[in-house]
Amino acid sequence: MSGIMKSSLFFAKKVGSYSDGWGEVTAEDRTWEQAYRDRWAHDKIVRSTHGVNCTGSCSWQVYVKDGIVVWETQETDYPPTPPGVPNHEPRGCPRGASYSWYLYSASRVKHPLIRAELKAAWEEARKTMKPIEAWASIVENPEVRKSYTAARGLGGLVRTTWDEALEIIASANLYTIKKYGPDRISGFSPIPGYSMVSYGSGTRYLSLIGGALLSFYDWYCDLPPSSPQTWGEQTDVPESEAWYYSSYIIVWGTNISMTRTPDAHFLTEARYNGTKVVNVCPDYCEVTKDADWWIHPKQATDAALAMAVSHVIFKEFHYDHPDPYFTEYCRSLTDFPVLVMMEPREDGHFTAGRTVRACDLGYKAPECNNPEWKTVVWDELSDKPAVAQGSMGYRWGQKEGQDLGKWNLHEVDGETGKAIKPQLTFLKDSDAVIDVDYPYFGGRKRDGFPNNPMNSEVMVRKVPVRKIQVEGKDVYVATVFDLFGSYLGVDRGLGGECAKSYADNIPFTPAWQEKITGVEAQYAITLGREFATAASKTQGRACVLMGAGVNQWFQTDNTYRSIINILLMCGTCGVPGGGWCHYVGQEKIRPEAGWGEYSFAKDWEPATRHMNSTSYFYEHTDQWRYERIPLSDMLSPLADTKVFDGTYIDYNIQSELMGWLPSAPQLNVNPTKIAAAAKAAGTEPEQFLINQLKDRKISFSCLDLDAEENWPRNLFIWRSNVLGSSGKGQEYFLRHLLGTENGILGGELDGSHKELMPLLEKWRPAPQGKLDLLVNMDFRMSTTSIYSDIVLPAATFYEKNDINTTDMHSFIHPFVKAVQCSWEGRSDWQTFKDIAKKLSEIASEYAEDFGSVTDVVLTPLGHDSPHELGQALDVKNWYKGECDLIPGKTAPLIHVIDRDYRTIYDKYTSIGPLLSTNGGGNRGIKWNLDPEISELCQLNGTVQEGVAKGRPKMETDINAANFILRVSPETNGALSFRSWSFVKDQCGVDASFLSEGHIADKITFDDLAHRPAKTFSAPDWSGTENDEIPYVAFWQNKYLLLPWRTITGRQQFYQDHAWMRAFGQQFAQYRAPANQRALSGYRDVADNGNKAIILNFMTAHQKWGIHSTYYDNERMLTLSRGGPVVWMSDIDAANAGIVDNDWIECWNANGAVVGRAIVSSRMPEGLCVMQHATEKTVNTPGSEVTGLCGGDHNSPTRVILNPTHMIGGYGHLSYAFNYYGTIAPNRDDFAWVRKMNKVDWMDEEADKKGGAV
Repeated sequence: MSGIMKSSLFFAKKVGSYSDGWGEVTAEDRTWEQAYRDRWAHDKIVRSTHGVNCTGSCSWQVYVKDGIVVWETQETDYPPTPPGVPNHEPRGCPRGASYSWYLYSASRVKHPLIRAELKAAWEEARKTMKPIEAWASIVENPEVRKSYTAARGLGGLVRTTWDEALEIIASANLYTIKKYGPDRISGFSPIPGYSMVSYGSGTRYLSLIGGALLSFYDWYCDLPPSSPQTWGEQTDVPESEAWYYSSYIIVWGTNISMTRTPDAHFLTEARYNGTKVVNVCPDYCEVTKDADWWIHPKQATDAALAMAVSHVIFKEFHYDHPDPYFTEYCRSLTDFPVLVMMEPREDGHFTAGRTVRACDLGYKAPECNNPEWKTVVWDELSDKPAVAQGSMGYRWGQKEGQDLGKWNLHEVDGETGKAIKPQLTFLKDSDAVIDVDYPYFGGRKRDGFPNNPMNSEVMVRKVPVRKIQVEGKDVYVATVFDLFGSYLGVDRGLGGECAKSYADNIPFTPAWQEKITGVEAQYAITLGREFATAASKTQGRACVLMGAGVNQWFQTDNTYRSIINILLMCGTCGVPGGGWCHYVGQEKIRPEAGWGEYSFAKDWEPATRHMNSTSYFYEHTDQWRYERIPLSDMLSPLADTKVFDGTYIDYNIQSELMGWLPSAPQLNVNPTKIAAAAKAAGTEPEQFLINQLKDRKISFSCLDLDAEENWPRNLFIWRSNVLGSSGKGQEYFLRHLLGTENGILGGELDGSHKELMPLLEKWRPAPQGKLDLLVNMDFRMSTTSIYSDIVLPAATFYEKNDINTTDMHSFIHPFVKAVQCSWEGRSDWQTFKDIAKKLSEIASEYAEDFGSVTDVVLTPLGHDSPHELGQALDVKNWYKGECDLIPGKTAPLIHVIDRDYRTIYDKYTSIGPLLSTNGGGNRGIKWNLDPEISELCQLNGTVQEGVAKGRPKMETDINAANFILRVSPETNGALSFRSWSFVKDQCGVDASFLSEGHIADKITFDDLAHRPAKTFSAPDWSGTENDEIPYVAFWQNKYLLLPWRTITGRQQFYQDHAWMRAFGQQFAQYRAPANQRALSGYRDVADNGNKAIILNFMTAHQKWGIHSTYYDNERMLTLSRGGPVVWMSDIDAANAGIVDNDWIECWNANGAVVGRAIVSSRMPEGLCVMQHATEKTVNTPGSEVTGLCGGDHNSPTRVILNPTHMIGGYGHLSYAFNYYGTIAPNRDDFAWVRKMNKVDWMDEEADKKGGAV
């Protein structure tokens, strides 16, 4: 070797060779690799998941080093699917993989925070006063109170201690209980499915003290009322694996590929497997590229397209050439054969009224149980009416020899015991053919939307009828099938107004819909034929994937029901690969029974105050004071306006008075003072309250919402970002609920339009700043946090133990605590446990006030309880003197509950005795829990002293998780098997075989920490869990003939309640978006010289945010445009002189929001989309219109209520928490849009700070 080579460092490193010199071994300095090894080194791997409401519920490996989470990856050990079916894994997405950023980010709330003005006032008061007196001195002094309420959102949060924060919160709660009542304390937290223990930690505390629990699914407008209207069930849907079994999939209003990323592969794999995929969406969204066919109707006109598809299917597959499978399915499993009474009109025409009941045939109680709740069919075998089993009247009040075992869909007359065959149509054997009037809304003008006017707003159709005797009078009756066929305008040879061909412009033909949707008539024809043909060939294996795109409109029911009609006519529901696949949020709580027992403290309290959030926020943010939509916009042209008058708040009030919807606060007096007043008067509390209400000495708070005694006082928010994500009408929140700066541009009602003024609600000057205390628990400084009075640092998902389920699959996942909470953070469970402890300690200092308290609680006529049998035949209001006040029938139920606030902590941390005395249950199904209580004593330990002596402990979050799992049949195989005995007795159907294989299986939290577990079949969910088919909703109904929880016991096309008919909702049809009248007079507000155009303003999930809440993630902001954006079409942008990335402003009477324009040809004209959720903390400049920080996506919105969602005490149309109630649509809004001239970041020092404003 040459000297040069010997001196070379490179050649000097050689120390050997191998493989005959082809390989060399060298001496290398590899210390540089240590940095790389350190980057990926870890001490342990922990299984966990994310609670972000994205429905993914994905299992993740969390890597921990030196007590720090360093990264996360997808776990891949899910139980396998059946052979030949793609597996669920790998599940996850880039958004989830970025979650650990939050643990150590600058946005992390590290310490308890308090508004500076409040802290100063508290510390001053506590120098001389005890806790409750100190709080009283603050909130009873208007000047001191305003010093911090007016400072909300204006900065000034300072660090406090946990002890001080807990003392203030507990004192405020106890003061409010004593002064106003516990129902003035409320709490909002969403979507328990994604972290059940955390959700229930707050609701359990509130339930124990008597507070009001606010719903969420309806407030988000994710809840579709059409599901209860059709099935008596709220979004029980197939899991994503079922898509693979389908032969035809319509994706309608859901962007599966983006918002359901972990499950989107099933859609692609189904398509590769030969399934046709059609996407119906106005814009070219991500899922379009995964479809075979894109149909793009104008936004909000989907119902018109669906009605035309229904027209085609009914004509070709139910009339011209009846499909045997469709016919039998509809005859036995839908309300098509149910009889409806025809109501005569003055002009000789008729309208469709309520369904015929057994009482109309002469059946009377007590010989016949619930005769007014048993619906009637026409029996082909006897050629006369029959009372078919399965209707709601057979569900309640069963006893031996009377209805026991008859709540099923067997073809038997429940009163005679004879076999029957329900008849679908009277087309060939009618007694007469009559003219029936139906409302028509498609011709009404709505700016921005095409209409299709007919000669009249009343459609006249020919209907074949039979004649029956009711109370000695002849009455015409028709089947729902015949009514629906005539309603669709199908020519069945009866003459009159009907379509001779699809080209006729008659509601609801393909040609008719083209004028509204812009979709070619042939597309509607082809879609109907292809879908029905596929369903026919496969016996129902065709489905529709649906989501918020078509749900979050005021007319959501019409859209959903018109699409559901297609599914029912084609016999798809209950079939693997078929049915209604609705996905919006992580709504499905698989162990729902145990979650309910834990969350609502049913183990300790016999009744809990629930409240539907939409009505609550509409009322208490005073959005009703700005109502601009007259009731006439919504009423049917056939409605009696002498009966149906007033405004939307009036209907909500009526509903609360009749017990249809809950109230919070409930009465204008403190409910803890009623029992003492009753005792002084010598009567029982319930009768005393009835007398006082009838004499108008006590009234419902909703009759005088803005009276100071009726304000909500304390509000807890946890696991949520109400003010930065879901707060529809955000500016009204800021003005009236919080009392701080706001951007409302419009004025209150001034009486100039009498039709907009409430009839029942007392009008008084509008208050500003109703809340005494707003407490938020979050791990990040969200928009809600900056408006709160106290912010408590919360644990992230990797810092706590919890459980998680979804509707997308049947697995149950754990959160496993991977690391300790950073800084001073605490889990929701620990925080509410600490609040409960502090409240109990302070209450003990005031034993005379809080040691023995009698509370009077009102609850609505709940679904899945005997009280859903309220007013069967008509609507009468006791408040108007139309009937007597009967709790549980014409008014809310009244519960008298004893409370000892000194024992709240002891009850919070134990499992109470009511589960031993009352047993458990869910959805009207009951079971004994004695074995489970004994097992929980062994699992969790037993309390040795105090009020909970001898009961199972529940001192930790894992204890709480095991409580939920053990008392739920979906996670306890022995209980699952036992629970079927109730169904056997009630329905006469033995389905216990569904659980036989799992009797010995009992899932615990420790089991889940090792691997996700699949849940078991149980009677409170309608599908089946096994290794052969995926979970499919309504499998039990279709194959075991168990009834749906509707009045008819069947899937319902027709809704016969008087309010449904008055508002034109007996059948679904197309109606244009609500006209909010929020534009006129606001175009030139703060005119900047740029052109303003009108666009339909709506929100949607974004690609670079973690579902609808986590937007301030540095990684996501880097991948996106880093701030608020508004998508708009290139045509609209050119019209307004806007180019891509310009700062623009959107505003109307409700408020204003700013963002940067994303100009795209994928957007249709007339529409702009602001992706949510924006945060005022992230790149939000000032508004040229309001002069304030630029608002958020909810600033241009306002809540509007639908009276048909207020119906209650009517079988399936009855309130239950997150089941049925008012919703908060946010897509009917229109806004002025223009380019901004000046982008003002408003980052200079303010002239005034905090409460000095």
